[in-house]
Amino acid sequence: MNSQYLNGLYQELENRYPEQKEYLQAVREVFSSIDPVLEKHPEYEKANIVGRMIEPERIVIFRVPWTDDNGSVQVNRGYRVQFNSAIGPYKGGLRFRENVNLSILKFLGFEQVFKNALTSLPMGGGKGGSDFDPKGRSDREVMAFCQSFMTELVKYIGPDSDVPAGDIGVGKREIGYLYGQYKRLTGEWNGSLTGKGLTYGGSLGRTQATGYGLCYFTEAYLKDNGMSFKDQNVVISGSGNVAIYAAEKAKQLGAKVIAMSDSDGYVYDPSGIDIETIKMIKEGKRDRIYKYADLVPAAEYHEGCKGIWTVPCDFAMPCATQNELDRDDAEALIKNGCKGVFEGANMPSTPEAISLIQSSGLLYSPGKASNAGGVAVSGLEMSQNAQHLNWTFEEVDCKLKEIMINIYKNSRDTAAEYGKEGDLVSGANIAGFVKVANAMLEQGVC
Repeated sequence: MNSQYLNGLYQELENRYPEQKEYLQAVREVFSSIDPVLEKHPEYEKANIVGRMIEPERIVIFRVPWTDDNGSVQVNRGYRVQFNSAIGPYKGGLRFRENVNLSILKFLGFEQVFKNALTSLPMGGGKGGSDFDPKGRSDREVMAFCQSFMTELVKYIGPDSDVPAGDIGVGKREIGYLYGQYKRLTGEWNGSLTGKGLTYGGSLGRTQATGYGLCYFTEAYLKDNGMSFKDQNVVISGSGNVAIYAAEKAKQLGAKVIAMSDSDGYVYDPSGIDIETIKMIKEGKRDRIYKYADLVPAAEYHEGCKGIWTVPCDFAMPCATQNELDRDDAEALIKNGCKGVFEGANMPSTPEAISLIQSSGLLYSPGKASNAGGVAVSGLEMSQNAQHLNWTFEEVDCKLKEIMINIYKNSRDTAAEYGKEGDLVSGANIAGFVKVANAMLEQGVC
């Protein structure tokens, strides 16, 4: 950051929220890209656009009491961070995980603002969730929690104001319970949540969207560099929706996915991961990934999920969680001949890892661009709900592919326009920032 304005804002933010490490990291990453934008557009500084952009428009924090299967009353904390609505209603997922806190949700909400802007759909940015973890809980306990959570959240959401979706720990089951309670309390059927089941307003292609979108973005990026997925070995961290469907699409495009993981460890299958077996374990039985090695004799299971980055590969796709890939992991990938890192999770690589990856000449795509497929199809679900229409899988997938290719091209071209050719981090940050900044400028001080 060369700008005195940006340095001053960041110092103020650091003094105000010293404990919010993830949020500060996300802000600093955007600030590192936008110096040339402020030089070209002094009106942004005059209107203090950035100062307004880094503070959420609203944060709601509430208690969530619920009764477990033993009859004991539990209390969790719920959040909704409504970050920026300059280009549309707040849009962003709900995360249920024990480590959820305000720093993580502010970082996710801040990233969501720019990610949503990149899709070109009219969606602002937000994020929410709770420190409740559905893992190991019965369906009845998850329902009790979701109903209590929605009883408070319902006051702050709606199809034209704030439209949550799923995220880590919030899948089809949780969205169903949340939407059922929303409908019960409001008496309305509308598009106030996305990621819904197909029987009650969900969109075909939503489950696959983030993983497929990651591969569509990567495919365009590779093509620009004279490369492709064909006959390449790919390592994908995670085994949730994003990882599973990134693996499925990468395989369809000719790659061989050789390793996947969960929070306990990873599996390595030199003959190529059997995606249907992974789906059966993770989606069907909600089980741990070590079961894969029990079912596929040629596969190896290794404890410790970080070890996945030591597996030699052509392409790496971090699709699990924030800051999962650090400098040591990047060094291992580079040493083993990796040619590109393409992010499917939100901020999965540390700043030190990103710096090393880029300086070593690997291709690199930031999550706010390459994992935008999920929210893109959420936006398409909103459109279908508003029109009371159902589009075919092929229609949705075609629109998703077009959106992801356009995000890549916009990030590429914007980077070149501002003298940062080949730097998709800067290109994505600047393209998203300029769209939101212009909308804020035109709407006055609000």
